[in-house]
Amino acid sequence: MNKPNILFFFTDDQRFDTINALGNEKINTPHIDWLVENGTTFSDAYIMGGTNYAVCMPSRAMLMTGRTLFHLEDTGSYIPQEHVMLGETLQSEGYTSWGCGKWHNGVAAYARNFNDGSDVYFGGMYDHWTVPVHTFDPTGKYEGRITRTASYRPSNLVEEKIANHVPSGIHSTDLFASQAAEFIKTYDKDVPFFAYVAFMAPHDPRSMPQEFLDMYDPKDIEIGDSFMEMHPFDNGSLTVRDELIASFPRSESDIRHHVAEYYAMITHIDTEIGKVIDVLRETGQLDNTIIAFAGDNGLALGRHGLMGKQSLYEHSIHIPMILSGPGIPKNNVTKARVYTVDFYPTLCELAGIEIPSTVMGHSLAPVLRGELETTRNYHYFVYKEFIRAVNVNGMKLIEYNVNGKRTTQLFDIDKDPMETNDLSKEPSSSKLIDVLREKLLEGKKEYGDNIAPYSSFWEGF
Repeated sequence: MNKPNILFFFTDDQRFDTINALGNEKINTPHIDWLVENGTTFSDAYIMGGTNYAVCMPSRAMLMTGRTLFHLEDTGSYIPQEHVMLGETLQSEGYTSWGCGKWHNGVAAYARNFNDGSDVYFGGMYDHWTVPVHTFDPTGKYEGRITRTASYRPSNLVEEKIANHVPSGIHSTDLFASQAAEFIKTYDKDVPFFAYVAFMAPHDPRSMPQEFLDMYDPKDIEIGDSFMEMHPFDNGSLTVRDELIASFPRSESDIRHHVAEYYAMITHIDTEIGKVIDVLRETGQLDNTIIAFAGDNGLALGRHGLMGKQSLYEHSIHIPMILSGPGIPKNNVTKARVYTVDFYPTLCELAGIEIPSTVMGHSLAPVLRGELETTRNYHYFVYKEFIRAVNVNGMKLIEYNVNGKRTTQLFDIDKDPMETNDLSKEPSSSKLIDVLREKLLEGKKEYGDNIAPYSSFWEGF
């Protein structure tokens, strides 16, 4: 049997509840809806968290290595040779590995992962209309001008290779989607392709063609029951860059405008995804192409008084995740507990490729075949050295250690998905909290959460 093509759409900061077909009637996403209807949605898909403020950096490293959070190098800012990347594995099996868009894990890793491609942005965020990009370089050198750019802490200035050209006046979403469409349209090799399209949207700065913004009236936007003017206590990240893009205290009017812009960016992405899928259909390649769709992390946008993703609430760690294509059940939703790291082994097994020994994720192929309901029995989450969380059968414990101050939260996610009712102070919850704390310790051991300075969370636990 011929191996399938693989087309992977990866969005930046797209929260789990931003797809119309999955319950958000306020957002327009017809092409992602088509993926839902023609594939399998993993409704309990999460990132593991992050060990630095730029949560998307380890998230993207976990995607491309299949390795869990504490088994990356330098929080995913670079990927060592011994960590076999998804693109490398597919190339070894004859695939053309093509990439475009955002890459946050170092130039050397990009050169290993792809043997073809178009424009790539090496960095975290930028003005969507003037993205400094590198044209694909088969030598892997990616030479360009050096600039000094601010990282997540304003005092932390880093030198970064930025660009060899700037396609001014073209939105990043249009740029990368059009390049993917052109690649598929002109692809004439007799080997399958892996096409990775890493959007920079809907990450701020939130801008998009006006036609999409006009689709959303802020007065009609629902901001969620967990909206707060301020977060109720210090979570260790209240003044990072992401939290400063809206004024304090948060106002409902301001948050509605932010969410309207966020939805407009997602609808813009959806439109461009539709154009790429249309090219697959027009060239007769749709039926032999696995299409993967996911976000790298979520975003608060006013929930719990926060704006960014530097927390372990559902809005920050719960992501959309869909697989569609040959051998994948259609119009199917599974509650299998999955992480981003599970994409790598799943795609390998679906393509009939041996999974490298360096991969730590779980293949979801048995779930897709109906042989298993899930491949793990709990979720474990991490944010820097401040916060840990665990979710067992819908009961979620979040523990904070911020400057030596301990704070505990307990939520019943099935009954309280917005995490508005903290059960931790109820006397009847004490035994459950003890059980979940034991599960936290199990997660610490299973995922190797003992690396300094992140291990400082456990002092006095």
